[in-house]
Amino acid sequence: MGSVQLQEFVAGLVGGIASVVAGHPLDTVKTRLQAGQGYGNTLKCVLTVYRNESVAGFFKGMSFPLASIGIYSSMVFGVYSNTLRFLSQLHHGDAAAAPALTDMTVASLVAGVLSVGIGTPVELVKIRLQMQTQPYTKESVKLKSTVPGSPVYRGPIHCFRTILQKEGIAGVYRGNVAMLLRDVPGYYAYFIPYAMFCDWITPDGSTSPNPSSIWVAGGVAGAVSWAVCTPMDVVKSRLQADGVYLNQYKGTLDCILQSYQNEGVKCCQEDQKVSYFPEPNQQCGVGEGSAALTEDSHPAPTATAVDT
Repeated sequence: MGSVQLQEFVAGLVGGIASVVAGHPLDTVKTRLQAGQGYGNTLKCVLTVYRNESVAGFFKGMSFPLASIGIYSSMVFGVYSNTLRFLSQLHHGDAAAAPALTDMTVASLVAGVLSVGIGTPVELVKIRLQMQTQPYTKESVKLKSTVPGSPVYRGPIHCFRTILQKEGIAGVYRGNVAMLLRDVPGYYAYFIPYAMFCDWITPDGSTSPNPSSIWVAGGVAGAVSWAVCTPMDVVKSRLQADGVYLNQYKGTLDCILQSYQNEGVKCCQEDQKVSYFPEPNQQCGVGEGSAALTEDSHPAPTATAVDT
Protein backbone atom coordinates (compact mmCIF):
# COMPACT_ATOMS: atom_id res chain seq x y z
CA MET A 1 0.00 0.00 0.00
CA GLY A 2 3.02 2.28 -0.14
CA SER A 3 5.57 3.17 2.48
CA VAL A 4 5.10 5.72 5.23
CA GLN A 5 6.51 9.12 4.27
CA LEU A 6 8.53 10.65 7.10
CA GLN A 7 8.87 14.18 5.71
CA GLU A 8 5.28 14.98 6.72
CA PHE A 9 6.11 14.09 10.32
CA VAL A 10 9.21 16.31 10.19
CA ALA A 11 7.17 19.15 8.63
CA GLY A 12 4.61 18.90 11.41
CA LEU A 13 7.36 18.89 14.05
CA VAL A 14 8.99 22.08 12.72
CA GLY A 15 5.64 23.76 12.15
CA GLY A 16 4.36 22.84 15.59
CA ILE A 17 7.40 24.29 17.36
CA ALA A 18 7.24 27.46 15.24
CA SER A 19 3.54 27.92 15.97
CA VAL A 20 4.12 27.68 19.74
CA VAL A 21 6.91 30.26 19.72
CA ALA A 22 4.99 32.69 17.50
CA GLY A 23 1.52 32.20 18.88
CA HIS A 24 1.73 31.46 22.60
CA PRO A 25 1.31 35.08 23.80
CA LEU A 26 -1.88 35.38 21.74
CA ASP A 27 -2.99 31.97 22.93
CA THR A 28 -2.59 33.16 26.53
CA VAL A 29 -4.81 36.16 25.79
CA LYS A 30 -7.34 33.88 24.10
CA THR A 31 -7.43 31.51 27.07
CA ARG A 32 -7.84 34.35 29.59
CA LEU A 33 -10.74 35.78 27.56
CA GLN A 34 -12.41 32.36 27.26
CA ALA A 35 -12.02 31.10 30.81
CA GLY A 36 -11.07 34.13 32.91
CA GLN A 37 -13.15 36.92 34.37
CA GLY A 38 -12.88 40.70 34.35
CA TYR A 39 -10.79 41.10 31.19
CA GLY A 40 -13.55 42.72 29.12
CA ASN A 41 -12.04 42.76 25.65
CA THR A 42 -8.84 41.83 23.85
CA LEU A 43 -7.01 45.13 24.38
CA LYS A 44 -7.97 45.32 28.05
CA CYS A 45 -6.82 41.72 28.52
CA VAL A 46 -3.42 42.44 26.94
CA LEU A 47 -2.92 45.55 29.07
CA THR A 48 -4.05 43.78 32.26
CA VAL A 49 -1.70 40.84 31.76
CA TYR A 50 1.22 43.15 30.99
CA ARG A 51 0.50 45.48 33.91
CA ASN A 52 0.10 42.69 36.48
CA GLU A 53 2.53 40.06 35.21
CA SER A 54 4.87 41.85 32.76
CA VAL A 55 5.92 40.25 29.47
CA ALA A 56 6.54 36.91 31.22
CA GLY A 57 2.80 36.62 31.83
CA PHE A 58 2.18 36.08 28.13
CA PHE A 59 4.52 33.10 28.08
CA LYS A 60 3.12 31.18 31.06
CA GLY A 61 2.75 27.48 30.36
CA MET A 62 4.87 27.65 27.21
CA SER A 63 7.59 25.13 28.11
CA PHE A 64 5.28 22.12 28.12
CA PRO A 65 3.65 22.87 24.72
CA LEU A 66 7.07 23.70 23.28
CA ALA A 67 8.33 20.27 24.29
CA SER A 68 5.20 18.38 23.29
CA ILE A 69 3.19 20.17 20.58
CA GLY A 70 5.98 19.68 18.06
CA ILE A 71 5.56 15.92 18.51
CA TYR A 72 1.78 16.31 18.61
CA SER A 73 1.66 18.34 15.38
CA SER A 74 4.11 15.94 13.78
CA MET A 75 1.83 12.99 14.52
CA VAL A 76 -1.33 14.78 13.35
CA PHE A 77 0.10 16.05 10.08
CA GLY A 78 2.00 12.85 9.40
CA VAL A 79 -1.02 10.64 10.06
CA TYR A 80 -3.26 12.86 7.92
CA SER A 81 -0.86 12.83 4.95
CA ASN A 82 -0.11 9.12 5.16
CA THR A 83 -3.81 8.29 5.55
CA LEU A 84 -4.39 10.17 2.28
CA ARG A 85 -1.64 8.13 0.63
CA PHE A 86 -3.15 4.91 1.91
CA LEU A 87 -6.63 5.83 0.66
CA SER A 88 -5.31 6.96 -2.73
CA GLN A 89 -3.45 3.67 -3.09
CA LEU A 90 -6.56 1.76 -2.03
CA HIS A 91 -9.00 3.55 -4.33
CA HIS A 92 -6.82 4.53 -7.31
CA GLY A 93 -3.88 2.12 -7.17
CA ASP A 94 -1.47 5.05 -6.85
CA ALA A 95 -0.44 6.61 -3.54
CA ALA A 96 0.51 9.85 -5.35
CA ALA A 97 -2.91 10.26 -7.01
CA ALA A 98 -4.90 13.37 -6.12
CA PRO A 99 -7.21 12.47 -3.20
CA ALA A 100 -10.98 12.71 -3.44
CA LEU A 101 -13.00 14.86 -1.07
CA THR A 102 -14.20 11.74 0.75
CA ASP A 103 -10.58 10.66 1.28
CA MET A 104 -9.68 14.04 2.79
CA THR A 105 -12.76 13.82 5.01
CA VAL A 106 -11.73 10.41 6.36
CA ALA A 107 -8.12 11.55 6.84
CA SER A 108 -9.32 14.66 8.72
CA LEU A 109 -11.47 12.47 10.96
CA VAL A 110 -8.53 10.20 11.77
CA ALA A 111 -6.27 13.19 12.49
CA GLY A 112 -8.95 14.80 14.68
CA VAL A 113 -9.46 11.68 16.79
CA LEU A 114 -5.70 11.21 17.17
CA SER A 115 -5.29 14.84 18.24
CA VAL A 116 -7.63 14.30 21.18
CA GLY A 117 -5.72 11.31 22.50
CA ILE A 118 -2.38 13.10 22.34
CA GLY A 119 -3.37 16.72 22.77
CA THR A 120 -5.87 16.78 25.65
CA PRO A 121 -3.24 16.45 28.44
CA VAL A 122 -1.02 19.03 26.70
CA GLU A 123 -3.87 21.53 26.39
CA LEU A 124 -4.95 20.88 29.98
CA VAL A 125 -1.53 21.64 31.49
CA LYS A 126 -1.07 24.69 29.27
CA ILE A 127 -4.43 26.17 30.24
CA ARG A 128 -4.02 25.47 33.96
CA LEU A 129 -0.67 27.30 33.94
CA GLN A 130 -2.00 30.15 31.80
CA MET A 131 -4.85 30.73 34.26
CA GLN A 132 -2.46 30.83 37.22
CA THR A 133 -1.90 34.58 37.41
CA GLN A 134 0.38 34.73 40.45
CA PRO A 135 3.84 33.20 41.03
CA TYR A 136 4.06 29.96 42.99
CA THR A 137 5.43 30.07 46.55
CA LYS A 138 4.69 27.84 49.52
CA GLU A 139 3.40 30.81 51.50
CA SER A 140 0.99 31.96 48.81
CA VAL A 141 -0.36 28.44 48.38
CA LYS A 142 -1.17 28.21 52.10
CA LEU A 143 -2.80 31.65 52.19
CA LYS A 144 -4.71 31.73 48.89
CA SER A 145 -5.09 28.17 47.74
CA THR A 146 -8.79 28.61 46.87
CA VAL A 147 -8.68 32.11 45.34
CA PRO A 148 -9.03 32.10 41.51
CA GLY A 149 -5.70 32.95 39.94
CA SER A 150 -3.70 32.04 43.03
CA PRO A 151 -0.72 29.72 42.50
CA VAL A 152 -1.27 25.98 42.63
CA TYR A 153 1.41 24.57 40.32
CA ARG A 154 5.18 25.07 40.31
CA GLY A 155 5.50 24.20 36.63
CA PRO A 156 4.27 21.83 33.90
CA ILE A 157 5.60 18.60 35.45
CA HIS A 158 4.23 19.49 38.88
CA CYS A 159 0.93 20.47 37.27
CA PHE A 160 0.59 17.17 35.40
CA ARG A 161 1.58 15.13 38.45
CA THR A 162 -0.86 17.02 40.70
CA ILE A 163 -3.76 16.54 38.30
CA LEU A 164 -2.96 12.84 37.94
CA GLN A 165 -2.76 12.35 41.71
CA LYS A 166 -5.91 14.30 42.56
CA GLU A 167 -8.15 13.58 39.58
CA GLY A 168 -6.72 10.44 38.01
CA ILE A 169 -6.70 9.62 34.30
CA ALA A 170 -10.17 11.15 33.93
CA GLY A 171 -8.75 14.45 35.18
CA VAL A 172 -5.85 14.32 32.73
CA TYR A 173 -8.38 13.94 29.90
CA ARG A 174 -10.76 16.58 31.22
CA GLY A 175 -12.43 18.33 28.28
CA ASN A 176 -11.73 15.50 25.84
CA VAL A 177 -15.32 15.42 24.51
CA ALA A 178 -15.26 19.15 23.82
CA MET A 179 -11.85 18.79 22.19
CA LEU A 180 -13.16 15.98 19.98
CA LEU A 181 -16.09 18.18 18.93
CA ARG A 182 -13.61 20.96 18.23
CA ASP A 183 -10.87 19.08 16.39
CA VAL A 184 -12.78 16.72 14.10
CA PRO A 185 -14.72 19.50 12.32
CA GLY A 186 -11.78 21.85 12.91
CA TYR A 187 -9.29 19.71 11.00
CA TYR A 188 -11.85 19.11 8.26
CA ALA A 189 -12.35 22.89 7.99
CA TYR A 190 -8.58 23.31 7.87
CA PHE A 191 -7.34 20.61 5.51
CA ILE A 192 -10.10 20.92 2.86
CA PRO A 193 -9.76 24.71 2.34
CA TYR A 194 -5.98 24.31 2.54
CA ALA A 195 -6.00 21.75 -0.28
CA MET A 196 -8.42 23.79 -2.39
CA PHE A 197 -6.43 27.01 -1.92
CA CYS A 198 -3.16 25.23 -2.78
CA ASP A 199 -4.79 23.93 -5.95
CA TRP A 200 -6.04 27.41 -6.84
CA ILE A 201 -2.62 29.07 -6.45
CA THR A 202 -0.60 26.30 -8.14
CA PRO A 203 0.68 27.54 -11.54
CA ASP A 204 -0.25 25.54 -14.62
CA GLY A 205 2.30 22.85 -15.28
CA SER A 206 3.51 22.72 -11.66
CA THR A 207 2.81 19.90 -9.23
CA SER A 208 2.75 22.15 -6.16
CA PRO A 209 2.68 25.87 -5.20
CA ASN A 210 5.79 27.70 -4.03
CA PRO A 211 6.61 27.75 -0.27
CA SER A 212 5.44 31.34 0.32
CA SER A 213 2.06 30.51 -1.22
CA ILE A 214 1.75 27.51 1.08
CA TRP A 215 2.26 29.82 4.07
CA VAL A 216 -0.60 31.99 2.81
CA ALA A 217 -2.76 28.91 2.26
CA GLY A 218 -2.06 27.78 5.83
CA GLY A 219 -3.08 31.17 7.20
CA VAL A 220 -6.31 31.31 5.20
CA ALA A 221 -7.22 27.74 6.16
CA GLY A 222 -6.41 28.51 9.81
CA ALA A 223 -8.86 31.43 9.80
CA VAL A 224 -11.60 29.26 8.28
CA SER A 225 -10.90 26.50 10.78
CA TRP A 226 -11.09 28.80 13.79
CA ALA A 227 -14.37 30.27 12.60
CA VAL A 228 -15.76 26.72 12.78
CA CYS A 229 -14.17 25.45 15.98
CA THR A 230 -13.99 28.53 18.25
CA PRO A 231 -17.31 27.81 20.06
CA MET A 232 -16.14 24.36 21.15
CA ASP A 233 -12.68 25.73 21.91
CA VAL A 234 -14.32 28.08 24.42
CA VAL A 235 -16.12 25.13 26.03
CA LYS A 236 -12.91 23.08 26.12
CA SER A 237 -10.93 25.91 27.70
CA ARG A 238 -13.56 26.52 30.37
CA LEU A 239 -13.81 22.84 31.24
CA GLN A 240 -10.04 22.47 31.51
CA ALA A 241 -9.62 25.65 33.55
CA ASP A 242 -12.45 24.51 35.83
CA GLY A 243 -11.69 22.32 38.82
CA VAL A 244 -8.61 24.10 40.16
CA TYR A 245 -10.44 26.28 42.68
CA LEU A 246 -14.04 25.10 42.27
CA ASN A 247 -16.12 22.84 40.05
CA GLN A 248 -18.53 25.00 38.10
CA TYR A 249 -19.39 22.61 35.25
CA LYS A 250 -20.72 19.06 35.36
CA GLY A 251 -19.65 18.29 31.82
CA THR A 252 -19.57 19.48 28.21
CA LEU A 253 -23.32 19.98 27.81
CA ASP A 254 -23.61 21.78 31.15
CA CYS A 255 -20.75 24.11 30.16
CA ILE A 256 -22.46 24.90 26.85
CA LEU A 257 -25.79 25.64 28.56
CA GLN A 258 -24.28 27.77 31.34
CA SER A 259 -22.13 29.76 28.90
CA TYR A 260 -25.09 30.47 26.64
CA GLN A 261 -27.47 31.31 29.49
CA ASN A 262 -24.99 33.71 31.11
CA GLU A 263 -23.43 35.34 28.04
CA GLY A 264 -25.36 34.35 24.92
CA VAL A 265 -23.44 33.98 21.67
CA LYS A 266 -20.94 36.70 22.62
CA CYS A 267 -19.02 34.16 24.73
CA CYS A 268 -17.63 32.81 21.45
CA GLN A 269 -16.92 36.11 19.71
CA GLU A 270 -14.32 38.13 21.61
CA ASP A 271 -11.49 35.61 21.45
CA GLN A 272 -12.06 35.07 17.72
CA LYS A 273 -10.39 38.45 17.15
CA VAL A 274 -7.26 36.96 18.69
CA SER A 275 -7.55 33.62 16.91
CA TYR A 276 -7.57 35.20 13.46
CA PHE A 277 -4.10 36.63 14.00
CA PRO A 278 -1.00 34.35 13.61
CA GLU A 279 -2.57 31.05 14.55
CA PRO A 280 -1.67 29.87 18.05
CA ASN A 281 -3.09 26.48 17.34
CA GLN A 282 -1.00 23.65 15.92
CA GLN A 283 -3.07 23.63 12.73
CA CYS A 284 -1.28 26.70 11.40
CA GLY A 285 2.03 25.03 12.23
CA VAL A 286 1.04 22.20 9.92
CA GLY A 287 0.74 24.58 6.98
CA GLU A 288 3.90 26.47 7.86
CA GLY A 289 6.01 23.36 8.37
CA SER A 290 4.89 21.89 5.08
CA ALA A 291 6.10 24.99 3.25
CA ALA A 292 9.74 24.15 3.89
CA LEU A 293 9.82 20.39 4.07
CA THR A 294 7.21 18.71 1.88
CA GLU A 295 8.43 19.54 -1.58
CA ASP A 296 8.41 15.86 -2.51
CA SER A 297 5.38 14.85 -0.49
CA HIS A 298 1.77 14.46 -1.60
CA PRO A 299 1.08 16.96 -4.40
CA ALA A 300 -1.54 19.65 -4.04
CA PRO A 301 -4.92 18.21 -5.07
CA THR A 302 -6.11 19.06 -8.52
CA ALA A 303 -9.61 20.38 -9.23
CA THR A 304 -10.87 16.84 -9.63
CA ALA A 305 -9.88 16.13 -6.06
CA VAL A 306 -12.79 18.11 -4.69
CA ASP A 307 -15.42 17.25 -7.28
CA THR A 308 -16.55 13.95 -5.78
